[in-house]
Parts: sequence; C-alpha cells; structure tokens
Amino acid sequence: MSVGTSSAPGGRDVRRVPAPRHSGLAGPGIDPDDLPDGLVVADEHGLVVCFNSAAARITAVRTEDAVGRRLEKVLPLEDLEGRRWWQLTDPYGGLAIRVRQPERNLLLPGGREVLVSARYVRGEPTGPVRRVVVSLRDTEARRRTERSHAELIATVAHELRSPLTSVKGFTATLLAKWERFTDDQKRLMLETVDADANRVTRLIAELLDISRIDSGRLELRRQPVDMGAAVGRHIQAYVAAGQPADRFLLRIEQPLPILWADPDKVDQVLSNLIENAVRHGEGTVTIDITPAASPREGEDAGTSVTVSDEGTGIPEESMKRVFTRFWRGSKRGGTGLGLYIVKGIVEAHGGTITVGRAAGGGAEFRFTLPAGTPAFEFELPRGVG
Repeated sequence: MSVGTSSAPGGRDVRRVPAPRHSGLAGPGIDPDDLPDGLVVADEHGLVVCFNSAAARITAVRTEDAVGRRLEKVLPLEDLEGRRWWQLTDPYGGLAIRVRQPERNLLLPGGREVLVSARYVRGEPTGPVRRVVVSLRDTEARRRTERSHAELIATVAHELRSPLTSVKGFTATLLAKWERFTDDQKRLMLETVDADANRVTRLIAELLDISRIDSGRLELRRQPVDMGAAVGRHIQAYVAAGQPADRFLLRIEQPLPILWADPDKVDQVLSNLIENAVRHGEGTVTIDITPAASPREGEDAGTSVTVSDEGTGIPEESMKRVFTRFWRGSKRGGTGLGLYIVKGIVEAHGGTITVGRAAGGGAEFRFTLPAGTPAFEFELPRGVG
C-alpha cells in the first residue's frame, strides 16, 4: 500500500492513505477491507495510516475519522483494571527488543470488550519502531464458545446426577438392609444399578468423543467395512429386542465400492441414526445403501447410507440446528449430543451428512463416506472386493 504525505498547517507532515480499493486486491497485496479482523497500522510517528472496515465496525469509529490521528486517540484502550494500555505498553519508547504484544482482552470506551494483539515492526533488531500493526477481534465468538462450554457442563452435571443418585441410593439400601430383601428384590435393585452405571459410561464416552472432535484428535482405525452387514447387525439386534421384523426395510444397490473406514465409528453412526428413527419416528424404517456418485465419470467416490422413517419428521425451522449440541427432537430424554457426534465422525472420515424430509413424510438422514485408502499395505480377506 503506497502512503503519501501532505503538508498540514504549521509545517507538520501528515501521512494519508489512499481510499481502499474494493476490487479484492490492492496492488500485489490484499485489500485491508478483505480481512475478517480489524487492522490498524500506525507509522513511526504514531499516526494511523490504515484503518480497515472491520476495525471501523468493531470500534464504531469511521475510517476517515481515524486516519491521520494518533493511535492512542483512535484506540483509547484500557485493561480490565482501568489502566490505559498504550501508557503501559509504550510501543515507541519501551524496550527495544520487544516485537509484539500477545492477544489479550481490552476495553473500548463504553466498556465493550475487544481482543487486541500488536506487532512492532523495526527496520533492524533493537532499532526504532517503524510501524505498529494492531489486530482487533470481536469477543462475540469467544463468548459463544464460553456459553457452549457452560451449557455442556450444566447438561453433564444434570445427566450425571440422576443415575449417580440412583446408584448411591440402591447400594446404600442394600448394604444397610441386605437381609431384609428377597433374592428377586436384590436382583431388581442390582439390575437398576447396572443400567444406571451403563448410562454414566455412555455419557462419559460421549464427552470424550466431543473433546476429540472439537480438538481434531478423533482417531480413526480404517479397515474394510461391509456396510450392508453392519446395518444388518443393527436390525437383527432390534428384532431380538422385540421390534417386529417387518418394521425394517434394507435396500442395497450393488456393486458397492470397497469402503475403508473405522468399523466402530461407523457402528456408532448407524446406531444413533437407526435408534432415532425407531424411537422418534413411526412406520417402516428404511435404510438405503448405494454407491456415491463421483465427480469423475465412471468412478465410485464412496458409499451413501440413507435412514428414513414415516413419522411426523423434523420441522423445517429446526433442520439447521439438528447437528448442533443439545438439540433434541422431542422431550423424551437424551443429552442432545448424539447427532453432533455423528456429524463429527462422518466429517472426520472426509464425508458429509444431511437431514431432510423423507418421501413418506418422516425424517431422512443421509451420510456419505468416501471410499478412502488404507494408510498401510493390507491384504483383503477373500470375498471382499
């Protein structure tokens, strides 16, 4: 960005910056207005020479009112204890070895919080500061993250309290009055304790999955996966538990490409989607397994699985929130974390997942996993591929 000078009254030179060009590029560099964060640049005299549109939005100061003024006047920042930040940091007269200020929360006039970091550009090591480059970010995204974490903690505390209270109550009763109960009563209480312990274990597993997904550390152990057989096992388990066999319809379009995925994670996705269709849907639960279309003609990109039911479906206004934390399709229990985890697992495989309305009027979930390749040489079992 070229910076010109003009003579101000009194003989003082004032730096001025040409109006930002909005074509996307300013010369060989990027137009400051294209940056998502606020950018403020001051010259060696402490005068603002660049003040992009994001900085104007965050500070509520117009660009034309900022350029040419002193940095500490344009950004009268204070720390959370009310101390003036520029007096504390003294970028032009402070230590000559400093090159930056790490990001921290500061206050604009009126008490609005903003995340600020700064870079001191020197012509040579320990030389005078040539430019001060300041980055500004709104704290709203961080506030949303903090609220989400608070909601997660509150939900977990609530979900843990109920089963742990039950476990504590039954074990204390059994220990105190063991001889007074019949064998059938003891069995019933112990079965309840076992079920509640399983509930706590599932919740902890969900929390670990969320932690790994959010941090990008979800580990995948890819193997050849037979998607048709995996879905068949889930259907058999529901039939064995008492669901009528004719409630499920499995349709497989052959040939399917060889799918390299984590079988345990795929089972977790299938379990959640089929359980949602059984618990919250009605009528026939249909599972379609088809080869996914490839951008290149004549190639299979992977495998698609569609799970649909014939219930009332998901309201249109709720579909955008289905894969967010704590979304519940009904008030019938659950933490509201299952579909968030499903989306994280599918995307960790490089796949996609969508929700819509089925032809029968119910909910329809469709996820696609790319065929992928193993990270090592693997000899396929006979009959696979």
